[in-house]
Amino acid sequence: MANQLFSVCVFCGSRDGNRPEYRQAAADFGQIIAQEGWRLVFGAGDVGIMGAVAHRVESAGGKTLGVIPVHLLARESAGRDLSECIVTEDMHERKKVMFMNSDAVVVLPGGAGSLDELFEVLTWAQLGLHAKPIILVNVNGYWDRVVELIDHVIEEGFADASLRDYITVEPDVVRAATALRDWRS
Repeated sequence: MANQLFSVCVFCGSRDGNRPEYRQAAADFGQIIAQEGWRLVFGAGDVGIMGAVAHRVESAGGKTLGVIPVHLLARESAGRDLSECIVTEDMHERKKVMFMNSDAVVVLPGGAGSLDELFEVLTWAQLGLHAKPIILVNVNGYWDRVVELIDHVIEEGFADASLRDYITVEPDVVRAATALRDWRS
């Protein structure tokens, strides 16, 4: 892995959310991705914190791979200064292409789409289909209730306790980057 470009799939909101800390965390993580020489794999949108991550990677000279379904091209303004852009037929193919082109998954705050993406890659890990790290960046406790829900699922007997082992929860992007570096070494 050391000889190839390390690619980080970032799932996050196509909106900014109600707190400026979300957008700041996204921009800061984009800066880290560029500084580390990693490639950002993302939903190709130019909106919300998804756009903030990508803009920072691009402005810092980093590489990006955007993946967008054809029906979102007009809405999310894909393809501006991306290093590479892939247009898919639908959302399911988008998630698959993003995941297959990544070495790790980082989830910043987001909505239903981010939850869908998180739970799909979590399920794939649980089924033994991959061993890529999944990191939740818990900006201002944003993911606390999701972590509580996963713990509830375990407590109620619908998953083994090992389900929690597939997710690393970090309080900020600096610690998320450290977790990625540690995983790579």
